[in-house]
Amino acid sequence: MTTKRNPLPRRLAIPSIVLAATGALLGSSTLPAREHAPRAMNILLMGTDERDTISADEKHEFHAGGQACGCTDVLMLVHLSARRDRVSVIGLPRDSWAHIPQYRRPDGKQRKAHPAKLNAAYQEGGAELTVKTVESMTGLSVDRFVQVDFRRFMDSVDEVGGVEVCTPRRLKDFATGMDLKPGKHRLGGGQSLQYVRSRHVDTSADLGRIQRQQRFLFQSLLEVQARKLLDDPRRTLHLVGTLLGGGRQGFSLHELAQEAAALRRLPDAATEFTTAPIGGFAPASLGIGSALAWDDRKADALFTKVRKDQPLVAKGKNPRPKDPPTVLGSTVAVRGSAYACR
Repeated sequence: MTTKRNPLPRRLAIPSIVLAATGALLGSSTLPAREHAPRAMNILLMGTDERDTISADEKHEFHAGGQACGCTDVLMLVHLSARRDRVSVIGLPRDSWAHIPQYRRPDGKQRKAHPAKLNAAYQEGGAELTVKTVESMTGLSVDRFVQVDFRRFMDSVDEVGGVEVCTPRRLKDFATGMDLKPGKHRLGGGQSLQYVRSRHVDTSADLGRIQRQQRFLFQSLLEVQARKLLDDPRRTLHLVGTLLGGGRQGFSLHELAQEAAALRRLPDAATEFTTAPIGGFAPASLGIGSALAWDDRKADALFTKVRKDQPLVAKGKNPRPKDPPTVLGSTVAVRGSAYACR
């Protein structure tokens, strides 16, 4: 693993593809769009397991109860090309073996660098420590980050009228209560939460869940485009407010809308999805439980492409995703169109 620090001040912004993951893609034909973005941008999307703001009935209906660990259930690195003509999304398994950098605790004491699962970085030090950990693992600078909890995710999906998902096989998970027959399904916010949280569908575990999360993200993008929700500035601002909630976010709505407007006409073939390649499992001697070890050589090649602002899928190629994906071995980068419901 390599380390690289980000010399730029970290601000929070969400491009349209990130908002699509929660059913709230931004953009407006009446907002001023940038002619050319000066540099590529890396955004870390964090879906946390915080659930205090959902009701007891919702927890029961959508199997979202239990004790939150204050961890990240979802981690995706989203790369926007410098020209804003390509978006690459890389899933980072939450159970990845990570090396959490040294940091200062709230009580002022330093905690030394140590091994842990990747999702523990948020539990220990919130978004900032998660960003530092991902930077150290990827060698990339993370320019922006966004956090979405259960409530904001559910409400954002409901705001756009739900999202259609499809599956060629039955998807059943005893832990989340999800049970989808083969075919197409329109899911509301609570059902969508079940869909993106399920990881006991088959032996692919978190790798399969990441693939479904990415399918959901892409279908959300198509949904919002089809409903022409990008053309009403007032609706745009309302959706942003629903997604972000009342917490500190650190950016203006106008800046956010501008970034989204630059991406609103992005074609399907210009979106790419993959997962950090897994090479094995972390040694038991680390004492962090069952954790996935990245394939360093393949991971370095993947993140080098991102650093150089190069596409993950070769020109003229349209690989198909393996469903379910295998836990070990090479992961394949695919275009968003490969995840579209037919």
